[in-house]
Amino acid sequence: MMARKFLCAMGCALAVSLSAFAADTPQPAKQARSAPVAESAAAPMQKADIPVVKVSLYSSGVGYFEHRCTVSGSVEAALPFSVAAVNDVLKSLIINDPASASPSVMYPAEDTLAKTLKSLKVDLSGHPGIAEILDGLRGSELVVNVPDPVTGRIIGVETRAVTPQRADGNDTLPSTASYISLLTKDGIRVFALSEISSFGFTDKKISDDLARALDLILSSRDAETRVLRVSLPGKGPREVSVGYVIPSPVWKASYRLDLAGEKPFLQGWAIVDNASDMDWTDVELSLVTGKPVSFIQILYPPLNLPRPVVPLSIAGIAEAETYETGFGAVATNDAMAEEAYADYDREAPRSAPAPAMAKSMAARGAEKKETLSSGVVETTVARASGEQFEFTVKRPVTLPRQQSAMIPLVEAAVKAEKVSVFSGEKAAAGGSVHPMLCAELTNSAGMKLPAGPITVFDDGSYAGDALIEFFPENDKRLIAYGEDLSVTGIVSASSDQEMTSVVISRGVMTLNRKRTYVREYALKNASAKARRIIVEHPFIESASLVQPAKADEKTDSLYRFSVALGAGAETRFTVKEQQPVQETIVLSGLSLDNLAYYRSSSEIPAKARAAFDKAVEFKKKADDAQRDQSLLEAQKRDKIAEQDRVRKNLEAAGSESQQGKDYLKKLSSTDADIDALSLKIDAARKAVADANSAFANYLATLTLD
Repeated sequence: MMARKFLCAMGCALAVSLSAFAADTPQPAKQARSAPVAESAAAPMQKADIPVVKVSLYSSGVGYFEHRCTVSGSVEAALPFSVAAVNDVLKSLIINDPASASPSVMYPAEDTLAKTLKSLKVDLSGHPGIAEILDGLRGSELVVNVPDPVTGRIIGVETRAVTPQRADGNDTLPSTASYISLLTKDGIRVFALSEISSFGFTDKKISDDLARALDLILSSRDAETRVLRVSLPGKGPREVSVGYVIPSPVWKASYRLDLAGEKPFLQGWAIVDNASDMDWTDVELSLVTGKPVSFIQILYPPLNLPRPVVPLSIAGIAEAETYETGFGAVATNDAMAEEAYADYDREAPRSAPAPAMAKSMAARGAEKKETLSSGVVETTVARASGEQFEFTVKRPVTLPRQQSAMIPLVEAAVKAEKVSVFSGEKAAAGGSVHPMLCAELTNSAGMKLPAGPITVFDDGSYAGDALIEFFPENDKRLIAYGEDLSVTGIVSASSDQEMTSVVISRGVMTLNRKRTYVREYALKNASAKARRIIVEHPFIESASLVQPAKADEKTDSLYRFSVALGAGAETRFTVKEQQPVQETIVLSGLSLDNLAYYRSSSEIPAKARAAFDKAVEFKKKADDAQRDQSLLEAQKRDKIAEQDRVRKNLEAAGSESQQGKDYLKKLSSTDADIDALSLKIDAARKAVADANSAFANYLATLTLD
């Protein structure tokens, strides 16, 4: 069995992140002996073109691509990718080679060009001219032909102003020229660069670096493409494969539904796009629907983490430190369950293909009008793929780069019934509304169907468009494709409530009521065909359905009821819901008027009203006592105010005058009145406390079911 080698788990041998161009540059013998990668590359590598043989497109926006072919000996394959796809390739790349123990992958780092150019002996970064290049190589030995060859070391390159003369002897506009200074065996010599016909370096390393820099610049013209070079050292013929996941356009599904005939027919198409830079030639194409977790991790750019600066370890003064008190051994729950990984068969058995349209034609019978089942189309093979669902095209697919195609996805006779769906929520907003023309569709195609638009045909003509979400097997859905103008509906709503029980316990009264909501639907069919109406009724939270006894269907927010409506007929449909309502009242906090209300309320049972009669009496006595106390306290405040006024008058008139003597008498009389009122207030306060206590004691002992 072919060994599977996952790059993410093979350690440094497969995690090589070197420049792809480094492999093309000759290395010194000493370096070749010390580098294990160079040793493995010593065997001659043949260039191999590994074609794409399998493509799996996912509804999550990624695609799995598998390259496979038979090779012999050591080979190297170049795989071009857009910059945006490199992170996903590094995350998902898989190499299958039964004869290679040390495959490797090399690719240019994100900033390879700039860094590599700067690292070479000849720096061509920044588009330098000849003068700048030579000036940057000061000290290097150069051979110039002027026209005889002269060898010397570069001292520098300078720019001088010159004023050339014309043939008539007049000066032209001044300009500049570059001159190079060389240290030769005959001394320092200066040459104008314009006089040099050719030059070369005596140091082969400089010449090699210049050639490599030019190669780098040439290969970097396509700035949006990165090439991963997969090296597979090995011997003998063998089949190898490379697989990876990269971003891909989402494949789309669209359907056609024919409602005519005894057996409605569903046909689905898949729309796929080859947005890559590779042609798909006779590839095995699979279309997978599901919702897998998918993300991008930044693996391509080199990552340098900041590190802390640690001071030198020099002996110094130890700082004072204190410690908290400790505890004895404390039991902890450190038991961890061991993770067990069992091998499992990743290949799920393929299910039988969907029935052909030709077979479904016989079941439908001969029809005069053209229908979807009039032709024969070969569709995909569907199977479960883990928790997802996979459609595999039966025949190899050829799709050139930057092209799109429609591929038959599914075809099957399905269960579908035409109905009209009346929305109670829309009708409640006001006015009459028309129900929606719908098809009650059951997925009997034997496979899960991805979300997509549905074009509906009826009686041989276009009937409308609909949308459907992800459609599991044997699930039932309503799809709306038009408005039923022949049917009109209105809705009226009302509510009432009634008391069901009154419970009094230790001064707390609980009122249990039953609130009833009634909604009546009036439907009228003006067409010559009978209709099946599905009434969607938004239900009330915590309310129970009373009429009808149960709904045909229930969703998260509404009931569905099926109503038959004959041709030219009218009907009324009533829905009743009941909701329990409970109210808790602390009787001691009620006013006399509130107690009197409950005493006279017809909702309150007779036994409870009798209890309220006594409560009203106690409350009235307490209120009367409180009122008496308040009157006495008001009289006392008046006397005190009068006493203050008399004191001020006495002070003004003097105690020796006749008027002052009268004020003294009045002051004495007021003091006596205040003392008498104080005694009465004390008695009144006691009366209030006794009355309130009697009222509270009565309520505390009052219990009534």
